[in-house]
Amino acid sequence: MAVVKPFQAVRPNEESVSQVAALPYDVYNRKEACEAVKGNPLSFLNIDRAETQFPDDVDTYADCVYKKAKELLDARIADGTFIQDETPCYYIYQLTMNGRSQTGIVACSSVDDYVNQIVKKHENTREEKEIDRIRHVDTTDAHTGPIFLAYRAVEEIDRMVHQICTGTPIYDFVSDDGIEHKVWKIAAPGLVKRIEEAFARVPATYIADGHHRAASAVKVGLKRRQENPEYTGAEQFNYFLSVLFPDEQLMIMPYNRVVKDLNGLSEEEFLSRIGEEFIVTEKGMNPFSPDRKGTFGMYLGDKWYCLEAKPEIVSDDPVKGLDVSVLQDALLGPVLGIGDPRTDKRIDFIGGIRGLKELERRVAEDMTVAFSMYPTSIQELLDVADAGLLMPPKSTWFEPKLRSGVFIHKLGE
Repeated sequence: MAVVKPFQAVRPNEESVSQVAALPYDVYNRKEACEAVKGNPLSFLNIDRAETQFPDDVDTYADCVYKKAKELLDARIADGTFIQDETPCYYIYQLTMNGRSQTGIVACSSVDDYVNQIVKKHENTREEKEIDRIRHVDTTDAHTGPIFLAYRAVEEIDRMVHQICTGTPIYDFVSDDGIEHKVWKIAAPGLVKRIEEAFARVPATYIADGHHRAASAVKVGLKRRQENPEYTGAEQFNYFLSVLFPDEQLMIMPYNRVVKDLNGLSEEEFLSRIGEEFIVTEKGMNPFSPDRKGTFGMYLGDKWYCLEAKPEIVSDDPVKGLDVSVLQDALLGPVLGIGDPRTDKRIDFIGGIRGLKELERRVAEDMTVAFSMYPTSIQELLDVADAGLLMPPKSTWFEPKLRSGVFIHKLGE
C-alpha cells in the first residue's frame, strides 16, 4: 500500500508565487531557458537551469552550475522570497486549462515504494538524463520539481479534497500560458491523519510524467542511505516530492510524429506499401486528427490522409495494442526504417499541445511526412504499468504541466 506523507514545504510567499512558478526544467533547451528568465530574477528556472546565469561557453553540467543553483535557492530563502511551513502539511494543487480542472494532493512519496514497485513506472529512463538531476538534487539538498503521479480514484479522498477546495486558497494566479493555479494548505492534524490513512489503503500509484525526475530523486535517497548507515527511514531523503491526481481527472494529449524522408521510396511506392497494413483514405487539405483508437492522420505532399489499421495488425496485448506501437511496428519500422525511435535522428516527436499546424510547418521546413495520433488513454497507461511492462518512447503528453518552485522539499530537514 502507498506511503504518502505530509511535509514542511519551502514555498514562495504569496506576493512572489506568480513570478517564481516556472514550467519544468526539461521543456526548454539552453537558449530557450536563457530567454525565459530574462527580466524575471525570481523565476524558478534560474535555479532549475542555473546555466542561465553563465556565458554560453560554460558547460551546462559544470560543477559551478549546480553550486550556483544552491546559492540562488539559499539566497531566495534568506531574503524571504521562500518561506517554510512550521508543521508537516498536505497541499491541494488545482490547475485549470481551457475551463477543465484537475486537482491533486501535494505530498511526499516513498523511495521504498518506488524500489518495491508500489510506485509503478511505464517508461524506461536514460542514465545520462538522470545524472543532471541527481547532481541538482544532491547539491541543492532539495527536490524542486514534483513528480506527477496518478492513482485510481478513491471516493473518500475525493470528498476531502472537494471540501477543502470550498475554502480560501493560499495561492490563486494565472500563468503566462493562461493556466489558472490554485493551492490550499491542509494543516489540521486530524485531516492530515485522515488523508495519510486513506492513501495507506491505495494499492499503487503510477508515474504519469517525470520518470527521470523520479529516478534521480530515488537515487539520491539511496545514496544518502549509504552515506548515513544509521538512517532510520524517517529522514526526508527517504521521500520525494510528488503531486497525486485521481486517474479520472487526467487528460493525455497525443504525441505526434514527423519523419525526415520516405526511406528511399517515392510517394506512390510509400502509399502502396502502407496500404498493405492500413486502409488509406485521402482527406484533402484540412488537417486530420483521428477520433478513435486504431486510426492515424498522415500529412504527405500537401495532403492529409486517414490511416485505419487493418484488424490483423491490432493486438490485445497492453503494449503491442497501443496506437504508438501499431504505428511503429507496422509502418515506422518496416516501411520507413525507423528501428529505434529513441536514437534515430530521422524521427522527431511533437506534443499535441502544439497542434496539427505544427506538423504541417515541420513538413514544409525539414521533414517529409507527419503522423497525428489518437491519444493514449489513462486506462492504457495503468494497464501497462500493472502488467509490469513499458510503453514505447513518447507515448503520452500530459497537459497542463505542473509548475516548479511552488513547492520545494528539503532533504536535510
